[in-house]
Amino acid sequence: MARKGEASAHLYDFCCRSLLRWIWIPQMKGEPRKFDPKFRGPIHNRHCTDIICCVIFIVVILGYIALGVVAWVHGDPRKVIYPTDSYGQFCGQRDTLNENKTILFYFNILKCASPVVLINLQCPTTQLCVSKCPDRFATYIDVQASYRYRPDQWNYFRQFCKPGFNNPRKSVAQVLRDEDCPSMIIPSRPFLKRCFPDFSTKNGVLTVANQTTFKDGRGKTRNVTDLREAANGINNVLDARSVGMKIFEDYAISWYWILIGLFIAMMLSLLFLVLLRFTAGVLFWIFIFGVIGIIGYGIWHCYWEYDHLKGIPGSDLTVYDIGFQTDFKVYLQLRQTWLAFMIILCGVEVIIILMLIFLRNRIRIAIALLKEGSRAIGYIMSTLFYPIVTFLLIAICISYWAVTAVFLATSGEPVYKVMANQTLCKYANLTCDPETFNTTNVTKLCPGAQCTFAFYGGESLYHKYIFIFQLANAFVFLWLVNFAIALGQCTLAGAFASYYWAYRKPADIPLWPLFSSFGRAIRYHTGSLAFGALILAIVQLIRVILEYLDHKLKGTQNSFTRFLLCCLKCCFWCLEKFLKFINRNAYIMIAIYGKNFCTSAKEAFFLLMRNVVRVAVLDKVTDFLLFLGKILVAGGVGVLAFFFFTQRIPVFAQEVPMLNYYWVPLLTVIIGSYLVAHGFFSVYAMCVDTLFLCFCEDLERNDGSTAKPYFMSASLHRILGKKKLSPKKAVGQ
Repeated sequence: MARKGEASAHLYDFCCRSLLRWIWIPQMKGEPRKFDPKFRGPIHNRHCTDIICCVIFIVVILGYIALGVVAWVHGDPRKVIYPTDSYGQFCGQRDTLNENKTILFYFNILKCASPVVLINLQCPTTQLCVSKCPDRFATYIDVQASYRYRPDQWNYFRQFCKPGFNNPRKSVAQVLRDEDCPSMIIPSRPFLKRCFPDFSTKNGVLTVANQTTFKDGRGKTRNVTDLREAANGINNVLDARSVGMKIFEDYAISWYWILIGLFIAMMLSLLFLVLLRFTAGVLFWIFIFGVIGIIGYGIWHCYWEYDHLKGIPGSDLTVYDIGFQTDFKVYLQLRQTWLAFMIILCGVEVIIILMLIFLRNRIRIAIALLKEGSRAIGYIMSTLFYPIVTFLLIAICISYWAVTAVFLATSGEPVYKVMANQTLCKYANLTCDPETFNTTNVTKLCPGAQCTFAFYGGESLYHKYIFIFQLANAFVFLWLVNFAIALGQCTLAGAFASYYWAYRKPADIPLWPLFSSFGRAIRYHTGSLAFGALILAIVQLIRVILEYLDHKLKGTQNSFTRFLLCCLKCCFWCLEKFLKFINRNAYIMIAIYGKNFCTSAKEAFFLLMRNVVRVAVLDKVTDFLLFLGKILVAGGVGVLAFFFFTQRIPVFAQEVPMLNYYWVPLLTVIIGSYLVAHGFFSVYAMCVDTLFLCFCEDLERNDGSTAKPYFMSASLHRILGKKKLSPKKAVGQ
C-alpha cells in the first residue's frame, strides 16, 4: 500500500508540473527576475516573516494548553479504565468498597442485544461490581428453596446480589421486581472487565459450559440459542481477543530481537548513505540487482513450495474452501497460496526490470545528484539524526492530543435514568436523581422501578460544546504536527543551502550549519512555517470530516451521495498532495532567502515550472532510487529475520523464542526497518531537493564568469554540461 501510494503521488506531481508548465511558462518567459546582487547564501539579510500568523499561532498554542487544563479539571480517565455499575461507582477502584471487585456483572444478560450495548453501559438491567464471574448454572428459585439445608449455595449466589441483601425469605416475585438478585446466573468469563457467557461450540452446536439448555429463573427452561444474538457478536470479539493475547505474548518474548533487527536496519541505512558518497553508481547497480535477486529467490522459493506440495492431501484446496483461519500456517499448506505469491513476485520483477530499461539514461543523471547530496551530508553528518527531533516533537503532539481527547471524552457527569420492569411505565428512560428518587411517586406508579446509572453526559454549557472542543483538539493537533514537519524541512534545507552557497567547499561552510539553520527557522520564520502548516491542517481536517461522514452514512446513503463523497475525498486528497509539494519547496526558499511564505511559495513554484524537465528527470528519479534503497534495507533485514525466527540459522537455533505466530515479530521488523530507512533517506531526499533548487537558482543568477561565478561543485558542473567554471572557482574546488 505504501508503495502504491508513493507511486500515485509521484505520478500526480509530474502531471501537475507538466500541466502548469504548459499553462504558465508562456506567461513567464517575458518576466525577468530581479536578483539581489549581494546575495551570498541563506545567512544574509534575515528579518521576521508572517508576524501576524506567528502571533495567532502562539495564541492558539496558549489556548490549546488552556483547553488541556480545563479538560484535565473536568475529565476523569477512570471512566474509561474502570467499568461503572448501576450506582455510578467504579469497579476495581482503589480505596473504595469495590477495590477487589474489578468485573461488571449483568443481572439479565438476555436484555443486552449485543456486545456494543454492554461496552457502552446501555443494557437495561442492573449492573453490579463483582470479584469474579459465575462459574455454574443456578437460579434464585432453586437457591431460595434449599438455603436452609444448603447454605453454601446461598452464600455463593448472594455475592451476585445487591450489596447488603441477605433475606432469602423475601418472596421471589418481590426480589425479581426490585432486582435485589438476578433470576439466574450462568457460567461466564471476564472480557473487557465484564462477565460474558462462556460460549463454545461442541460438534457444531452452541453450548454454555457444555450444556445446551438452562433455567431462566422464572420457571422456564430455555435453549442456549436464545443467546445467539449476543453470542454471534461476542464470539467474534473473543476470537479477536484470543489472537490479540497470543500476539501480545509474542511481543513480550521477542521484543529484544525486534530491537536488534531495527538496530541492524539503522546501521544498514547509515552504511548505505556513507557508501553512496564514494560509489553511488556501483552501489546503485549492486542494490538494484540485490532487489532483483531477492525477488528472484522469492519466486524460486514459491515455486519450490508449490511443487513440493504437489500430491499432498488437502493441498489442492482453495482459500475459499477453508475460509478465514486465525492460524496463518494453514494457508501455507495450500498450493494456491504459493502460486499467488509467485505470480505477484513475478509481476513485481517484470515491472522493476522494465523501469530500469526505460529509465537508464535518467538514472545516470540522478546518480550525479546523489553523489553531490552524499557529499553534502558527509560534511554535515548531524543532519542524519535530525529526524529524531521531528519524531520527538510529533510524539509530544500525539501524546498531548490523546490525553486531552481522553479527558474531554470523560468530562461528562453521571446520568441516571429510570429503569422499569413494566413496559407501560411512563417514567421509563427519563432522567432521575438517585438521592431523591425514593421520595418521588415513581416507585408507586411503577413498582420495581429503579434509578440506575445510564451513561456520562451533562447539560451545562461546557458539556454542550465538548464535541466542538474535540474538533478544536484535532485541528490544533494537525496544525502542530504539520508545523513540526515544516520546521524539520526548513532546518534541513537551510543547512544544505549553506553547503551549496559556500563558494569554497568545505572551507566556507558556516560553523554548526544545522543548529544555525534551526535557530534561524525558529527566530525569524515561525510565522511562515505556521502559515504553511495551517493551510495543510485545514485541508486535512476536511478530509477527516469527510471520512467520518462516509463512515457514519454507510448503509444509509444512496448512489448519488456515495458518488459525491467519493469525488470530494478524491479532490481533497489531490489538494493535500499538491499543498505538500508547494509547502516543501516553499520552506526551501524560505531557508535560502528568508522571505515570507506566499512569496517563497510563488518563487519556488515558478522556478520549478521553468525547470520542469529537470524536475521530472532528477527529483522523481532520485525519489525512486531512494525508495529502492528502503526496499533493500527492509527486504534484507526481513529475510534475515525470517531465517532467524523460523530457526533456519543453525548458530542461533537455540536462541529463537517459542512463538505463537512467527510472522508477528517478522512483520514488525520489516515495517520498522522500512520506517527507519525512510527516516534516514528522507534527510537525503530533502538534501537532493534543496540542492536542486539551489542549482536552478545558481543557473539563473550566474553565468560562470569571473563577475558571476557558479556556486555549484565542479563534479556537478561537469555532469550537467554547463560552461566551464571560472579559474578561481575551479582552483578552489
